[in-house]
Formats: sequence, C-alpha cells, structure tokens
Amino acid sequence: MIRINLLGVAKPKKGKRTSVAVPEMAGEGPSILIVLLLVAAVTAGANYWWYTQLNKKHEKIQSGIQAVDYESARLIQVKAAFTEKQKQADQYKRRFDVIDQLKSRQDGPVKLLGMIGNTVNSTDAVWLQSMTDEGATIQLQGVALSQVAVASLMTNLKQSGYFKSVEIKETAQEDVVKNMQAFSFTLICEKQKV
Repeated sequence: MIRINLLGVAKPKKGKRTSVAVPEMAGEGPSILIVLLLVAAVTAGANYWWYTQLNKKHEKIQSGIQAVDYESARLIQVKAAFTEKQKQADQYKRRFDVIDQLKSRQDGPVKLLGMIGNTVNSTDAVWLQSMTDEGATIQLQGVALSQVAVASLMTNLKQSGYFKSVEIKETAQEDVVKNMQAFSFTLICEKQKV
C-alpha cells in the first residue's frame, strides 16, 4: 500500500523528535507586507487630513489676528482723535469759565457804582468828586451844601445794604463860592462781606 501525505508534514521517525514544520499556505489571505502597506497608507492619509485641518485652523487664527491688529490700530487712531477733541473741549470750557468769571466780577463794580450814583442822586445838595475802592472799604470824597446833607448821604448809604458801616473821616467848610456855605467831606464805607 502506498501512503500519500496530503498535509505535507513528514512523519517523524521513531526515536528522534523533530520540530514541526509550519506549512506554507499559498493564496489563503493577505500577506503581512500588504497589510502593513495598507496600514501605512491609511495612517499617512489620516495624518495628511489632520495636517490640512490644523493648517486651515492656523490660517483662520492668523487672519483673525490680522483683523484684530487692524481694528486695534484703528481704535488707537480713534482714541487719539477723541483725546485731542477732549483737550479742545476742555480748553473751550476753561475759556468760557474765565469769561463768565470776568463777567461776574464786572457785574459787582457796575452794581456798586449804580447804587452809589442812585444814592447820591436821591440825596439833595450832595456832589461826589472822587471814589476810591480799597478792597474792603470805599472812600468817597465830595462837597455838600450842609452838614445835614452829608448825614442824609451817610444814612442812605447804610440803608442800601451794600455797606456794613459808613463813617466820616473828615469834613471841612469850604469857601469855594461866596455867599454860600459848602462843606467838603470824606467818607469811609466798609463793604458787606458776600
């Protein structure tokens, strides 16, 4: 009888043990090399796809940075223009404040002169020759036809409300006009504190 070994494995001989040989199977599945090449190709493709995605994100971030830089430069210019306009507005405000302050200071002397003029006009037989403003006091020099007229002027000045006190510094009889009696006087008027 003839025996045919279909497995391709030699029968071990008695007494000697031999290692089992791995049979070669041709055509029974992909080879390891093909599998490795396929895995390498898929990995390379995935890496390329990941690289393009990261590259797109990088370009998007760079364009965002450029847009922010452009906007920042524009806002710096706007801020500089605003600061310049604010300085001009502050200068105009200071100028208007100075003008208003000068007007308010101008108003005081005008009112004072008006009050003194009205008081002298309402007092009979009194004429002013000079008025000196010395800060807290005002000195008035003038001529009156009688001492009663000087006293009336002093009373009217006190009642005006502008002066705290009105005092006579000096008075003297003048011989300016013959046949008439005239008195020169000097008054010191202390201003009310506002």
